[in-house]
Amino acid sequence: MRTTPPVDDPMLGEADLRLLRLLATGLPLETVARRTALSERTVRRRVRAICDRLGVTTPIEAVVWAARRGML
Repeated sequence: MRTTPPVDDPMLGEADLRLLRLLATGLPLETVARRTALSERTVRRRVRAICDRLGVTTPIEAVVWAARRGML
């Protein structure tokens, strides 16, 4: 269970938002990695860091969080 409360105004950079936009389209991580010229491992690590900053547990929750705030 997550002990960190969600942050109201975390800083998401353009690279973070790009990852979330690609994930929101339903692309697999392998394709997201190719489109961003990153390794799949790096994409996983960055998505995990985004989730941690937002206080959510899954990438889809991060996508929903950003979409609800008009960031995507």
